[in-house]
Amino acid sequence: MNSLRVAVLQMVSGDDLDHNLAQAEALLRQAAAEGAELALLPEYFYLMPVDERARVALAAPVDDHPLLAWVQGLARELGVWILAGTLPLASHEPGKMHNSSLLIDPQGQLASRYDKLHLFGFCTGQEQYDEAATMTPGREVVSHPLPWGVLRLGICYDLRFPELFRLGPAPDFIALPAAFTHTTGLAHWTLLLRARAVENLAFVFASAQGGHHPGGRRTFGHSMIIDPWGRILAQVEEGQGMAIATLDLAAQRTVRSQLPALTHRKIAVGP
Repeated sequence: MNSLRVAVLQMVSGDDLDHNLAQAEALLRQAAAEGAELALLPEYFYLMPVDERARVALAAPVDDHPLLAWVQGLARELGVWILAGTLPLASHEPGKMHNSSLLIDPQGQLASRYDKLHLFGFCTGQEQYDEAATMTPGREVVSHPLPWGVLRLGICYDLRFPELFRLGPAPDFIALPAAFTHTTGLAHWTLLLRARAVENLAFVFASAQGGHHPGGRRTFGHSMIIDPWGRILAQVEEGQGMAIATLDLAAQRTVRSQLPALTHRKIAVGP
């Protein structure tokens, strides 16, 4: 296959679950109507509450999760691959959850699950975040073979750890649903995304939260699709919206042939 049409969806989720789901559905339907074959929701698309424990209260097993079933139904109806940003999955630790990215195929089947490995911690005196207080970290690096190539899964803070995307065979695509803070995003978001694309000669799909949320939190947005040369193909700056692009997969193969950096690596990356 020589092309793939991808949509990254940006939201400004709040503390109203039903409203958030309605907004997510509208964006997914728009993506499908514009020919997207793969659509990516942002991290926490379902809820951005004042109290992080509100998300933990929604955690459920992956085989019996009403929010996952809802996404599966839409994927089946629309006939597209959907990356369900993140959903809260049950953890063995009381009072905690896994923050998990779930890939659904066009038949509505769960194709892959990735539990966020790196848990965000940030404190400036004015802003403070500690995901480890309510989350259990994952243990595995996850790739999934799509019809167009291999997709490596990551979530938000994972972006800062390049070794996650260097383990094993090089991915063709990298997915990064996120809720980057405005402070860190303004400084580093685009820089890090473009670096991950260039390092791996891979397309990067970044679907983000982008705006003001309950409790005063502000996210950076700038959802984007980046090509293997580091060029931004499509972008949403702030607020709800969609960035969509048709990828030239033949051009990626040409770039990897002309600049075979992936075959020139001398240092093995391990756990």
